[in-house]
Amino acid sequence: MMSRSYTNLMDLASGNFPVMGLERRRLPRVMTVAGVISELDDDQANSVSSDTALSAAADRVIIVANQLPIKALRRPDNKAWSLSWDEDSLLLHIKDGLPDDMEVLYIGSLKVEVDPSEQDEVAQLLLDRFKCVAAFLPLEILSKYYHGFCKQYLWPQFHYMLPYAASHGGRFDRSWWEAYVAANKIFSQKVTEVINPDDDYVWIHDYHLMVLPSFLRRRFNRLRMGFFLHSPFPSSEIYRTIPVREEILKSLLNADLIGFHTFDYARHFLSCCNRMLGLEYQSKRGYIGLKYYGRTVGIKIMPVGIHMAQIEAVLSKADKEWMVGELRQQFKGKTVLLGVDDMDIFKGVNLKLLAMEQLLKQHPKWRGRAVLVQIVNPARGKGKDIEEIKAEIHASCKRINDTFRQPGYEPIVYIDKLVSPTERAAYYSVAECVAVTAVRDGMNLTPYEYIVCRQGLSEDESSSSSPKKSMLVVSEFIGCSPSLSGAIRVNPWNTEATAEALNEAISMADMEKQLRHDKHYKYVSTHDVAYWSQSFFQDLERTCKDHFRRRCWGVGLSFGFRVVALDPNFRKLTTEAILSAYSKAKSRAIFLDYDGTIIPQTSINKNPSREVISIINTLCGDDKNTVFLVSGRGRDSLSKWFAPCKNLGIAAEHGYFLRWSADNEWETCGQSTDLGWLQIAKPVMFQYTEATDGSSIEAKESAIVWHYRDADPSFGSCQSKEMLDHLESVLANEPVAVKSGQFIVEVKPQGVSKGLVAEKIFTSMTENGQQPDFVLCIGDDRSDEEMFEVIGDAVNKGVLSSNTSVFACTVEQKPSKAKYYLDDTAEVIAMLETLAEKSVPCHL
Repeated sequence: MMSRSYTNLMDLASGNFPVMGLERRRLPRVMTVAGVISELDDDQANSVSSDTALSAAADRVIIVANQLPIKALRRPDNKAWSLSWDEDSLLLHIKDGLPDDMEVLYIGSLKVEVDPSEQDEVAQLLLDRFKCVAAFLPLEILSKYYHGFCKQYLWPQFHYMLPYAASHGGRFDRSWWEAYVAANKIFSQKVTEVINPDDDYVWIHDYHLMVLPSFLRRRFNRLRMGFFLHSPFPSSEIYRTIPVREEILKSLLNADLIGFHTFDYARHFLSCCNRMLGLEYQSKRGYIGLKYYGRTVGIKIMPVGIHMAQIEAVLSKADKEWMVGELRQQFKGKTVLLGVDDMDIFKGVNLKLLAMEQLLKQHPKWRGRAVLVQIVNPARGKGKDIEEIKAEIHASCKRINDTFRQPGYEPIVYIDKLVSPTERAAYYSVAECVAVTAVRDGMNLTPYEYIVCRQGLSEDESSSSSPKKSMLVVSEFIGCSPSLSGAIRVNPWNTEATAEALNEAISMADMEKQLRHDKHYKYVSTHDVAYWSQSFFQDLERTCKDHFRRRCWGVGLSFGFRVVALDPNFRKLTTEAILSAYSKAKSRAIFLDYDGTIIPQTSINKNPSREVISIINTLCGDDKNTVFLVSGRGRDSLSKWFAPCKNLGIAAEHGYFLRWSADNEWETCGQSTDLGWLQIAKPVMFQYTEATDGSSIEAKESAIVWHYRDADPSFGSCQSKEMLDHLESVLANEPVAVKSGQFIVEVKPQGVSKGLVAEKIFTSMTENGQQPDFVLCIGDDRSDEEMFEVIGDAVNKGVLSSNTSVFACTVEQKPSKAKYYLDDTAEVIAMLETLAEKSVPCHL
């Protein structure tokens, strides 16, 4: 067992993540049926399979977030805690979109500090009364995790604020990152205490817990797990500045479904996966997925909505109408513009004030008439930036009011306090326009709330006859902007344009305002939080439907850990399994790929070693063996390298050229020997090579290949698709196949593939009375899959006897049509050496 002490970053590399705090007593598991649950020790093996007996319990969703949807207040006598649901919390209303019989369990921390001596009592109360599991973070972790890494580093980075200077945003601090990891591990321990991995879904929320998926996937390979990011995801140029960028990215990919508010955020995430991990996404029947080690990680794009019932409940309160009357009297004869924002450097409050100032300058008719009511909620974070923006806002308010003040009129009404939902609804009801000028925001539901409040209640007779209208001026950089097609979108940095937008909004004809309002209300009322929750959960169910049918392997250390999902029959090729069949066989066919199979792909020197030459020569020396090297390389290099192996068959350029032994002539196996099409393909490839920095052309005797591995990933991929279409068009009447592969586009003659090589050799051996009863085929890339497929079908087609021992083997654990795998080229050589030792030289 590894020590729990944490002294250096080697712990992170080895997967023994730091806890950095006192161990808390575990809560009992939440049980729905009688039974005994054994605890899982943190230091046991890295992966716990989900192959345990299924529980009789119904499905349950465990919602994990930084904070529980709970309000906790100290009682007046200071002897106990008063706990209640936080009706304003989004998490609380997720259950509205879930199946009625689904149990919901919450895991998170409280917003208040609880003394360690009271934590057990509070935890039990939360579990019994609210089905909430509290994660109490030690103060030294909480400060660095939340106020440090989350608020001073990740939050600014995800909102496009880079710390170019020490005084401008928080720079990466390794101790903050360690605290972030430690906090995520504490959350994972709480999940482990209550989870039934075969029946439960886990839904993780927001950037505070982005490495939690790795902790949970290490413990439960088949866990059904979703993640939703409620903040923006930055462009790859910004994200790649984060020193732990790959750790976070790989951890997120351990979830089954990753959700974003907008396509822009999802696109940035997919771009990062492509540039840093080489992953390509696919869109199929409207769903976006990333192939990651045999798993398909779903990408969900769905903006969150508001809780309609909650807002309607606020609108129905009696004091709301009284407040509306008071406000109408206060702003009688005035046109009210409204801003409701948190005190945050990204909310653009001062830009809104500057736009209002510009409006009054450019359009004097609004002086004495237009009023901007700006409500600012207390800041969630703290720091120098918050204090600076506060001072800037106060200075702007004072300057604008001093400049345009008239008797009984101040253009800016600044409310710097927490406003109750009822009071906020009253302000919404009297505002002609709401302006949101955030420079970056994940979603922002203020416009949605405004639209519903302007609509009012359907049973409200006093307002049902009057037409409903509302106007919105929203920043194009906020998550709700794409869904509000009737809003006036602005670049908040352009204060003159924003001022014109404000003027347009309050000057617009009532009929136009009504039409825009009706369009918005129809969307907002149907796409509420229940709709969002239901849509996400349905996609999570769909993504996870095959979890328990697949064979899963946990591989990798620390945040490099991932689950490889494989066919249930896919297993490692062992010496015992193959030696027995090899020894009994009377006629053997052996197919070997070269690059990535016999020689590592990363090797600079591609020449075969003396060991490889000796092993292959020994295998070829057995009369029972027909050994073929099947490669995409040219025939000249292969025949030169393997000149000592006189009995070795070679299929070069994927089988276009074939030679049974060194004493035989080369055969051409394509459907046509006319290579005139090369003169058409070459100029096209040269054109794209000149336009794509980092790309190159490889000319073979029978084919031509365009490589873009060293080009910009996004541009190279785009150019390859364009080239593929271009080549298919100009070569439509030529006897060639145009194919795309991993960072390549290849044009080669029709009727050429490694699979056809295997078919030809099987047929020839059978005709010569040597039908193989033992077949070994080892390869590592996409072209070898054609061989695996042909070999797998050969028995069914009668090409091979039903008694034939077939060993189709790929290199590395990955999705493949082969039934076996070996971990690397070293294991391939070791396996071949074992077979060579059992071979009988022909002279004996």
